[in-house]
Amino acid sequence: MTRLLRGRDGSRFAGRRFSLARASLSVLAVGVAVAGVAASTVLPLLPTPVSGAPLADRWFGAYYDVTLEEGADLARSSLGVSPGGTVLAFVVAASDDACTPTWGRAYSLDEASTRFDLDRRVERLQREGRPVAVSFGGAINTELALACRNVAALTDAYNLVIDRYGVDTIDLDIEGDAFLDDAATVRRAAAIARLQHERDDPLHVWLTLPVAPTGLTADGIGVIDAMLDAGVELAGVNVMTMNYGIAEPASLAGVSAEALTATSTQLATMWEKHHIALPTGGAWALLGATPMIGRNDVPTEVFSLDDARELNAFAAEKGLARMSMWSLNRDHTCGSNYPYTDVVSPACSGVEQAGERFVDLLAADFDGGTSAPDPGEPIPDDPDTSPYPVWQSTTYYSAGVKVVWNGGVYVSKWWTEDGPTPDDPTLDLAASAWTYVGPVLAEDEPFALPVVAAGTYPEWDATTLYDQGDRVVQDGVGYEARWWSRGQDPARSILDRDYSPWKLLEE
Repeated sequence: MTRLLRGRDGSRFAGRRFSLARASLSVLAVGVAVAGVAASTVLPLLPTPVSGAPLADRWFGAYYDVTLEEGADLARSSLGVSPGGTVLAFVVAASDDACTPTWGRAYSLDEASTRFDLDRRVERLQREGRPVAVSFGGAINTELALACRNVAALTDAYNLVIDRYGVDTIDLDIEGDAFLDDAATVRRAAAIARLQHERDDPLHVWLTLPVAPTGLTADGIGVIDAMLDAGVELAGVNVMTMNYGIAEPASLAGVSAEALTATSTQLATMWEKHHIALPTGGAWALLGATPMIGRNDVPTEVFSLDDARELNAFAAEKGLARMSMWSLNRDHTCGSNYPYTDVVSPACSGVEQAGERFVDLLAADFDGGTSAPDPGEPIPDDPDTSPYPVWQSTTYYSAGVKVVWNGGVYVSKWWTEDGPTPDDPTLDLAASAWTYVGPVLAEDEPFALPVVAAGTYPEWDATTLYDQGDRVVQDGVGYEARWWSRGQDPARSILDRDYSPWKLLEE
């Protein structure tokens, strides 16, 4: 999402808008000129034809950088708190020559599930009727088409991710080295074509590409050509309206409008060249836009809240099929302990947002693609099968502890005991001590504590005085003393990590 395009200037698009007032005056003038003619001969004023994607198909999905996840921050995670849908980024190869999908090389798919419940949270979004897409590629690491040396292996890698998260929309973010390997370009296109042909359900494929004020680069056009040559049915082309390399842009929204206008012309030409009919709404119905909110990687370029309003209005007027942004993780003002406001942070926007969110501004009028919520059948709470302990009012819980209640998984935001149930409907998110993560899944493994080999440590004894660093075992589980204590049950430390004098030995 950060490829730089430097030193490219283009003239600002100055198309004329339809004016209802001018049209009405024109019809009135005709009426005066033909006074006395039968009323049936006067043409009625027709409504403006709808251009671009139909309203029901225009969708918003902010990119969410999965590689920034930390299990301890789950209670306050921004995944799931935005309007519209989410584009999870980025799936890449495990290494330069390992055809194994990972989240930015930081986590395997299994690690993302166990460390921060990604599978469960995706299921939650889908049950809430909100679109979820997975993005492959990005600006760093190794794109799968580069690491997977044949079409079959690459197809299997894509299928593994698509099936795991149950998505019907994928995003291919092609940047940097991925443009330089012609064999990978052909291999990627062949694998995507095979996916669309072999899967029972439709697979919607978006290409995300860099853009200049003058439109797509030659590299980007080459990627599209390869896809269309292979017979891939593209849902659209999403352009990264960011990092143009302009010294002093008057308005990033204005530059982005130029870039989108130029790209729409390019797409119309390419579809004609490949003898593919454009959608009813024309080339605009194939377009998406993704600005980088706040401070961009080019120091002189800052995408402001006003830019967000302006770009959203332009996109809605033209009928773009998709709006996105980079990224959901950055959508808030940087904290006072981060004084380097001229340095781009992956965790904040770098501009003063005064309580406003870019996601709300950019998502306006792009609420298509959502469906009626499907809560699913809750799995009964059972201490023997639930993935986390079942909540009890008499138990102490530290921040970050996960529990099961009424078929859902919740994580505590602060230390709590004897409070309302995690799903108390009278409390909003801010007032509740709990954050809903997602439903209990049929494939969840039962909660189990790590055990140590018999005889590793002495059995805990309620009458013994223990000092810091002493280790004991209770019911096969190991614990270490954090400070002096006597008669304090080590098992309390499983859920209360603040006030128990013991800590659970994880390994």
